[in-house]
Amino acid sequence: MIEKVEGIVVSELEYGETSKIINVLTRELGMVGMMAKGARTMKSSLRSTTNKLTYGTFFIKYNENKLSNLTSVDIIDNFKNIKIDIEKISYVSYLLELAVQVNKHTQDKEVYDLLIASIKKINEGFNPLTITNILELKYLEYLGVMPVLDCCSVCGSTKSIATLSSYRGGYVCNNCLKNEKIVSEKTIKLIRMFYYVEIDKISKLDISKQSEMEINNFLTDYYDRYTGIYLKTKDFIKNLNKIK
Repeated sequence: MIEKVEGIVVSELEYGETSKIINVLTRELGMVGMMAKGARTMKSSLRSTTNKLTYGTFFIKYNENKLSNLTSVDIIDNFKNIKIDIEKISYVSYLLELAVQVNKHTQDKEVYDLLIASIKKINEGFNPLTITNILELKYLEYLGVMPVLDCCSVCGSTKSIATLSSYRGGYVCNNCLKNEKIVSEKTIKLIRMFYYVEIDKISKLDISKQSEMEINNFLTDYYDRYTGIYLKTKDFIKNLNKIK
């Protein structure tokens, strides 16, 4: 029986002389390994629809604990603006890997929906770093290590929030402040907005370079401290930003 699932190819591996195995993060079934027979031959209809970042409807003979057999793919979006831009490709590659790791912790469909919404926004031309940071922040909840962003992470006060600290686990008020680096008031407000904003509803992003840097630094350090997730694609993005 053929099943259809919506998904995005997160990785591909050559198999034999003409085939490939693709790993697809799907909305309905989570991660699914698929055998794409003959996909590397010139005449195969699967040749152009089984590459990394292919987003579409996949028609498969589903095997729960084995590789499923892929029969065809209907493309939903080819993300052409991403594929011609090395910076966008780098960020999206990182987001694909991150989503795979988060999916290991939870089968919540929201993990997939948030990923697709983020990739669409990057494809539309929104700042890939900001979109990445928004998704990183939202994923922390699914990883069970969400920072405290509604009061001081130390005393619980909602007044006089002074800064944002990965070491202290979120907001820090003036009374609990020790040697933490002070971030701007805009950054304190923005990161809370990042958590509540619906990615697919974003129509404008106007963020200063200072806030962009402060939020990214906080999230990078927070992930290093609390998630145990290390991805090489993140290092590539860091190096890419250094040479920009």
